[in-house]
Amino acid sequence: MLTFIGGIVLLILGYIFYGSYIERNFQINPDRLTPAEVLQDGMDFVPMPRWKNCIIELLNIAGTGPIFGPIMGALYGPAAYIWIVLGCIFAGAVHDYMIGMISLRNNGAHLPELAAKYLGKPVRHLVNIFIMLLLLLVGTVFVISPATLIADISPDFIGIGLTTFLIFVYYIISTFLPIDQAMGKVYPWFAGILILSTVAMGIALLTGGYQLPDLNVAHLTNIHPNHTPIFPALFFTVSCGAISGFHATQTPMVSRTMTKEREGRITFYGMMIAEGIIAMIWAAASMTLFEGRSLAEMIQTGTPSYVVNQVSVLLLGNVLGTAAILGVIVLPISSGLSAFRSLRNILAEYIGFKQDTARRVLTLTLPIFAVAFVLTMMDFNIIWRYFNWANQVTAVISLFVSTRYLFLHQRNYWVTFLPAVLMLYACVAYILSQPIGFNLGLGFLTHGFSILISTTITLLFIKSGRVQKNRLDPGHALLNDHLPIQTLAR
Repeated sequence: MLTFIGGIVLLILGYIFYGSYIERNFQINPDRLTPAEVLQDGMDFVPMPRWKNCIIELLNIAGTGPIFGPIMGALYGPAAYIWIVLGCIFAGAVHDYMIGMISLRNNGAHLPELAAKYLGKPVRHLVNIFIMLLLLLVGTVFVISPATLIADISPDFIGIGLTTFLIFVYYIISTFLPIDQAMGKVYPWFAGILILSTVAMGIALLTGGYQLPDLNVAHLTNIHPNHTPIFPALFFTVSCGAISGFHATQTPMVSRTMTKEREGRITFYGMMIAEGIIAMIWAAASMTLFEGRSLAEMIQTGTPSYVVNQVSVLLLGNVLGTAAILGVIVLPISSGLSAFRSLRNILAEYIGFKQDTARRVLTLTLPIFAVAFVLTMMDFNIIWRYFNWANQVTAVISLFVSTRYLFLHQRNYWVTFLPAVLMLYACVAYILSQPIGFNLGLGFLTHGFSILISTTITLLFIKSGRVQKNRLDPGHALLNDHLPIQTLAR
């Protein structure tokens, strides 16, 4: 229990102290007008109060990631706590804050535009395609998981097919609504369910007489029932809740609705810390209620959705347990909606297709949902594994964008560079070792190639950064984004 409580305390302290340092390092301008104020369009650029932005950010980034991931991460025992706490404070929250604030300084630009601006135009096409693929996978995952959960607690005549169809209908309808109506009106209710159910589960764990496992020397070895290596697998099993590239596709949506730069710390850094706390609670509940092999069998036979049902009912009883399941359901539904909305916006910007009429919105929306519907028929576990890898590669891209930004502005860039290099190595090692990639296993050859590839990419990044900086004059726009926003073409 001490490890669990200590982890929660560290997350809160991380927000207070390290979050404050990251904010100072970015050097906010409290008086600078934001895209929401200057570029209002009544659809995506809409000023909203800070509390709504926080709620939208939390629900957009959360999904089932901070629940399904920690459930599977619990197979490693309390070692999962280490990754959640350290990853969240020093990588995930920094990642979210930096991309959100850089987007805020660049007219609410999405990650592909930021990558082209700070890493070079040749990467624009690659990043656009990669991000759109990620968002398609995310949206699909966040249709399947809530559809399964709803079907599990519904009468027999309501199957997964019907719940999947209804979720798609909700997504399509919401696509046509301005962000303050599609999210600003509904999300506070979603957030209420989530917060109450999460707090109830945390209280039940601490007051129900359960023996929460504490971290010890034995847990630093691999106790996974299937002997899956801790590195790099844990970095991909628990992504949301530690660091997730998907968040970089969501923070620009909120950067388009903020009215002050000083809101960034609570909105971006703070909501990632909140997600880390959610992840800690679900990891603790899973490893407390079930022995490792039993948990592995439950995940294998019923997907993590089955574990969600069991944990909720065991901790809170049938009535409150069902309410907790509803709290889990709203997460993927909200994140799925925002994923498809981001995908439509990024695709429209990439091909230069304005979204100024309902017909134009529908022209992109229907093909996207058609492809997603086909993907829902695939094995969930396969989609989840590819999503996890694509997700963390996106995090690497985001961290390198953030590093280049800080480097060009002569700030402390190590706060993003070190996590970027670590995650780059993990991504290369994962795709080389896993069956979804080259299936080489985690031997000497894999680590050797991982070091070689990661080092080469890092050195090229460093060299290109120095060349870029030497070519810029002091008045260049890349170095002066703290000045008043310019109403430029987006």
